[in-house]
Amino acid sequence: MFNKSKVMATYMIGSVVWIVATDVLLNVLPVGRGVYAVLSAAKGTVFVLLSAVFLYQLLKKREQLEKTEENEQQLLTLINSMPDFVCFKDSEGRWLRVNDFGRRLYGLEQIDYIGKTDRELGERMPFFQKAFEQCIESDREAWESGTVTRREESFETPDGEMKTFDVIKVPLFEENGKRKGLLTIGRDITQQKRAEELLRKKEKLSVLGELAAGIAHEIRNPLTSMKGFIQVMQETREVNDHYMRIMLSELDRINQIVSELLVLAKPQSHDYRPFLLGEALSYVISLIGHEATLTNVSVSVHNNAPKAYVHGDQNQIVQVLLNIMKNAVEAMPNGGTLYVRVSEAEGSVCIDIADTGIGIPKERLQKIGEPFFTLKEKGMGLGLTTSMKIVQEHKGTMRIESEVGKGTVVHLTFPSARAS
Repeated sequence: MFNKSKVMATYMIGSVVWIVATDVLLNVLPVGRGVYAVLSAAKGTVFVLLSAVFLYQLLKKREQLEKTEENEQQLLTLINSMPDFVCFKDSEGRWLRVNDFGRRLYGLEQIDYIGKTDRELGERMPFFQKAFEQCIESDREAWESGTVTRREESFETPDGEMKTFDVIKVPLFEENGKRKGLLTIGRDITQQKRAEELLRKKEKLSVLGELAAGIAHEIRNPLTSMKGFIQVMQETREVNDHYMRIMLSELDRINQIVSELLVLAKPQSHDYRPFLLGEALSYVISLIGHEATLTNVSVSVHNNAPKAYVHGDQNQIVQVLLNIMKNAVEAMPNGGTLYVRVSEAEGSVCIDIADTGIGIPKERLQKIGEPFFTLKEKGMGLGLTTSMKIVQEHKGTMRIESEVGKGTVVHLTFPSARAS
């Protein structure tokens, strides 16, 4: 960009100086009329040439400027047509430009946002103050990391809907390392999150339904014993204390089994906090034990990190472990051994779950985790898909190894956490 007034003033002053100076010089020099005419013509020619060069450069600069403005307008049209939030900030966090989607999202259509910081916008628009505070925190993380960062941010809109965005922040720097600006791109993933939550609920109901068949057998056994004792006491017309103690013990056993089902079926709270991994593991093993016993599967546990903590939602981790162990038990229809090993090293907790089952062919192993792909006749194909998503949300990893005829190993890792 150039200043038109300065350019015109420079041209006019330069022209006047040239004309006056050359006229004075020609009048001072002792030359004849012929030489004077030649010098005057040369002076005019030089002036015309310099003016032509100046005008050419001016027109070239204007053409470049118009082309730049055209490209900028095309870029703005493209950005404004995007269904994502796009925002540019300077090195101090002041808003420079935001696309139409962003203005509608934050209600900025009638507000002069240019040059304002998130904190200043939060003061102007109290409803979005918490959302702008999230932006301040994520901006700080992006500048400190010096690289592209990605996180999820959620906030409520004026119509009462809770929106969730997958936010990418790109910090820009000068060649000398000084801050230049910050680009923020946010994609609305609200519907995607709702769909994922629905899949999780469906998969949990599916797991509960399959477990119910095995647990029903465990409940039927004590009920049969109790029925027999009651019939004996009814025939003898006597209350036997020994029988009563056995029946109370069997009732406690039934209550424990039902309690386990209720705990698993309760709504997910998404309460992220440090929890003892060993407790979650013990709970899942006790829950899966009923089905394992029915299929003649023994469970071998080696917990080398009994005090290892994981930060996250314990119910979700329980669901992951339950899905994997249940798959392992079902892979051993003729019996076998389920191995569970826990270790901790270099800030990570590792869980290896192995079975001695039928294994998975390589061509099918590559599709494991894809939605609706399943090796079960009646499965929905959502168990491992849901489990992998949960593991990713807990910043962990899941890796599966398998060999036909020898079994399958699932390797899980989660970042270690400290007890709260």
